[in-house]
Amino acid sequence: MARVWTWLREDVWEIRFRRYVALSLAAVLAALGIWGGMTATKEDRSCAPGVVQPKGSDECVGVSWTTYAFGRPQFAETVQAINRENHRLKPGSYVTVALLEPFTATDADNLADVLHELQGAYLAQHQANHDANGLKPKIRLVLANPGATGAHWQQTVDRLERMTKGPDRLRAVTGVGLSTDNNKKAVKELTRRGIPVIGSSITADDLANGQNGKDPFPGLARVSPTNTDEARALASFAKVSAANAFLVYDRTGDPYTRTLQKSFEKMLTGSRYEAQPFTPPADRSKEGSTANVFAQITTILCTTPKSTDTILFAGRHTQLRQFINALGARGCVDRRFTVLTGDEGSYLAGDKELDPRALKDPLLSVRYTALAHPEAWVSDTAKTGGSAADARVLQALLDSAGREPVGPVGKVALDDGQLIIAYDAMRLAVHGIRGASPTGKIPALADVGLQWPQVKGKQLRVNGASGWICLDAHGNPYDKAVPIVELTPDSRSRFVKIAWPEGKPPAQECLPPS
Repeated sequence: MARVWTWLREDVWEIRFRRYVALSLAAVLAALGIWGGMTATKEDRSCAPGVVQPKGSDECVGVSWTTYAFGRPQFAETVQAINRENHRLKPGSYVTVALLEPFTATDADNLADVLHELQGAYLAQHQANHDANGLKPKIRLVLANPGATGAHWQQTVDRLERMTKGPDRLRAVTGVGLSTDNNKKAVKELTRRGIPVIGSSITADDLANGQNGKDPFPGLARVSPTNTDEARALASFAKVSAANAFLVYDRTGDPYTRTLQKSFEKMLTGSRYEAQPFTPPADRSKEGSTANVFAQITTILCTTPKSTDTILFAGRHTQLRQFINALGARGCVDRRFTVLTGDEGSYLAGDKELDPRALKDPLLSVRYTALAHPEAWVSDTAKTGGSAADARVLQALLDSAGREPVGPVGKVALDDGQLIIAYDAMRLAVHGIRGASPTGKIPALADVGLQWPQVKGKQLRVNGASGWICLDAHGNPYDKAVPIVELTPDSRSRFVKIAWPEGKPPAQECLPPS
């Protein structure tokens, strides 16, 4: 019995000793950062403060308020300028505005678009914070990335909503970018949660309030005309005849292409020809096999009478480029054609994949409606609807943007209109924020979106660099200036004329009719 007791004591001692060794080893390993990996791997998917990499994705999405540039070197200088401006603000003196854009886009055209919108929003922020009148509250700018295609919009919207509370005091979201289904979902959810949105370059009719008398996006304001208004302005300029026009459209469509197609169809009521569809890849920045379809459509066009000389194109810029290249190689070289399209045409200025033969063809013209153009207001020929003086305010900012304290902001380009329109969108955001609190105090979130119906009239409109911004009761711009632009033989954008949805500029009071 004594021997058994001795064995038991030895066994207990050995168990205790093993436990002691195991716990000691665990403590050492934990100190070395090894134990956590051995027991349960917890993956760190953080990219920067406020920005993470979702599982199954190689993109960093969320909201950034640091010098993080989403891995895009071309954004770095502007992001650093924004960071300097943000750090100049005293705690409690500012509200936050988020710029929602696909900062991780991979397509070169989209990246250029985002860069220019980033620059425009920042210049408006700097202008607002250094206004000679010392108006308040000051504006802090942050960058919101829902992903290259907007696929992670839900996660980004959640983050933005959290920022409406506490010291961030988020009061508006501007930008939005392309009229896509994912962006439409993001805008719908932001506005459902009471966050005001100011769309810069969205033009789709179904991403606007007031359609059929309904407002599905309460608190949404826009600075760009709808596709319908762009088409009306284009029709008034080009004198489009249904008898002599031909429609080519994106069969599957997205909010931009669908509403542009419908707008063009209204112009072509009674056309003698059936419209010709094409089916692009799901990612419309990709080439796919669409070029083959366009070669066939061009052959069909060559069989029409010579009086058919106008082609209305409802599609994105990659497919537009493919179509123009096909027209440049058409068999009926003696036929004259004019291609008319929406603001996606602005991406083609400087596009190295455009066939030079197509643009140098004297019988082929490509014209499009731009959101803005630097030459639109060189002179005040329109008398109303905008002015050269308003455009020069932005130009003065640009002149100082190459160096501190304003810049540097990187390479600046105005021809695509994106910088101008983003600048105007941020100015509208500031107008709404400060209008919601005339005393300069921090306005309530709910009060900012209530300002849009009153942005009109000589005193309350926004005198934008792209033209006057006078909003109707639904937050849409009334009779906004639409620059008509033509691609030149050397792939540049040449300003042709300002056109108007109403057929003429608005009156001085800039009040939408009943």
